[in-house]
This record gives sequence, C-alpha cells and structure tokens, in this order.
Amino acid sequence: MKKIVSAWIILAVILVLLIGSGVSGYNRLVVLSESVTNQWAEVDNQLQRRYDLIPNLVETVKGYAAHEKGIFEEVANARSRLIGARTVDERVTAAQGMETALARLLAIAENYPQLKADTHFTKLMDELSGTENRLAVARMRYNDIVKQYNQTIKQFPTVILARLFGFGDKSYFQIDEKARQTPQVKFGG
Repeated sequence: MKKIVSAWIILAVILVLLIGSGVSGYNRLVVLSESVTNQWAEVDNQLQRRYDLIPNLVETVKGYAAHEKGIFEEVANARSRLIGARTVDERVTAAQGMETALARLLAIAENYPQLKADTHFTKLMDELSGTENRLAVARMRYNDIVKQYNQTIKQFPTVILARLFGFGDKSYFQIDEKARQTPQVKFGG
C-alpha cells in the first residue's frame, strides 16, 4: 500500500513540475512576443519621425532644384505607401522605398552648394541624421529581440507550446539591395 501511495505522490510531483514548466514556458513566450511588439513600436516611432521631417526637407530642396520634379513625386509616393501600410512587412517595404527615394533626394542636394549652405536645410539634415542613428539602433534592437523570440519558439520543449498556442516566427527588419545601392542622379535639361 505504501508503494502505491509513494508512486502516486511521485506521479503528482512530476505532473506539477510539468504543468509548472508549461506555464513558465508559455509566460516566457508571451513576454518575448510583447517585447517584439514593443521594439517594433520603437522602430515605427523613428520611421514616423523620419517621415515627418521629409516634407520640410523636400520643400527646402524644391526651392533650389525645382526642375527635379520626378524625385519629389517619388518621395511623395513613398510617403503615401508608408501611410497606407498596415502590417510590419508592409511598413518595412514602404520604409525601404522611402530610403531609396530619400537617398536620391539627398544626392540631388549634393549638387547645389547654396542649398548645402542654407541654415534651414542644415538643421533639417542634422535632425534627419539624428533620426537615422536612432532608427538604426531601434532596428538593431528589434532584430535582436526577434532573434531571441524565434530561437525560443524553435527550442524543445518550448516548440510544443509555441505550436499549441499559435506563436509563429516574426520577421526581421532587413534592407533590400535596392535601398543599399548608391542612387544615380541625372539632371534633365
């Protein structure tokens, strides 16, 4: 009789440990998932800050390079795509398009010495530079927490809980090859 009671006690302890481990694993997944969401919000804040600066930058450059209509339209279209983006992947794609358009705009600005000397333009460029630095840090932190989350949901035994409760992979914030290339600027006559 004592052996049966001892066996039940051992079985109960094992069951309590398994349930405790499951609850702990689930809670860890929730914390990591929320951390990913929180860090994305920081990336999104920096993207928004950048996009809020761009209309002022465009207007300043327009005054010096009025014949560069195509780049201004490209920037406006990229900004519109960002505003319409709803998912993280759509926001990343819109951000990549904006980076390409912004790089072209800044390349045009390089060809106008009087623009580079304009104090309003200089101030905007300083703000944009600071925003780009904060954005780079926010992206790095976002990708770090996504890596941690994705690793966790793929490790045993957490993978069982992740599948059971629908925790799936999160996407990294990556810059596409077009955004990495130096823009080609051609002046029309």
